[in-house]
Amino acid sequence: MNNAKDSKPTLLLVDDESANLQVLRHTLQKDYRLLFAKDGKTALELVQKDLPDLILLDIMMPGMSGYDVCRQLKADPVTANVPVIFVTALSESSNEEMGLEIGAVDYISKPFNPSIVLARVRTHLSLVSTQEVINTRLQIVQCLGAAAEYKDNETGLHVIRMSHFSKILALACGYCEHAAEELLHAAPMHDVGKIGIPDAILQKPGKLTPEEWAVMSQHPVIGAKIIGEHSKGLLQTAATIALYHHEKWDGSGYPHGLAGEQIPHVARIVALADVYDALTSVRPYKRAWSVDEALDLIKNQSGKHFDPNLVEVFIKCLPEILKVQQRWADSIDPPSAINSESIRVNTNFA
Repeated sequence: MNNAKDSKPTLLLVDDESANLQVLRHTLQKDYRLLFAKDGKTALELVQKDLPDLILLDIMMPGMSGYDVCRQLKADPVTANVPVIFVTALSESSNEEMGLEIGAVDYISKPFNPSIVLARVRTHLSLVSTQEVINTRLQIVQCLGAAAEYKDNETGLHVIRMSHFSKILALACGYCEHAAEELLHAAPMHDVGKIGIPDAILQKPGKLTPEEWAVMSQHPVIGAKIIGEHSKGLLQTAATIALYHHEKWDGSGYPHGLAGEQIPHVARIVALADVYDALTSVRPYKRAWSVDEALDLIKNQSGKHFDPNLVEVFIKCLPEILKVQQRWADSIDPPSAINSESIRVNTNFA
């Protein structure tokens, strides 16, 4: 992309006709930094030296066609996300379909109207900017989730597994793909509030005193404050999960003592996913439980800790759950291979 010192987006204009390049230059030079190429080979060389924000690409050129150039751009991870708009005299619908199939975002026919070219460029650069904002927000969420893991001395594999468990359960409960994917990305933030808990309490090897537990039980509130208030979207989901994932179906959870369907559904999903992975993972105070042992506890806690309908869904989804465990297993024996010995676990799952 263009350097920070040059605030204008960079466009690469590729056409073998100088007259066409001149028209594009006059149309776009006021608002954009422009690069020019008269053949595909030169265009690809320029892209490697100075990655543009968008490419206006002719199709019919001597040597390498615009289709060939676009295919090479989309095959390279570095350039694959650069939007390509074909600007061409070809008017057959099949030509347009081919261009879109190989990765172009738009198609402008020659002779072109300069105002249309300008409008299309602005539209697609706006879409790129929107996606960058979404990606940046997701990266911030992931960084805060990672910070909580370091604070709590848990592995990143734990949050990967429980996040995928959450998505599996959401889809099985009828969530659309977008909502389930949003839950996947929000779930790692569930314990971000532990950043605000003193290490002496968070990492204490023994049982917490009532006073210490009172401090520990505030981490959902702290987490929601860290994420902030949002009316919708990923961060709103993350804040909801952080605040309510320690509530229990029977009302005995914290921090608000909500019961049943008072507890947001996304928080109920994450609570079950998080506890299952905690049970079947090694912790400083316990060995990893076997899958059967974990399922026995979850069934026992149906209608107490967990939403009974979700417990049924979880059992039906167990084959998918186990695949996730195998894919992102810790570097120890898998849970099903660990013998049943003395078990000590904090059923509060702080």
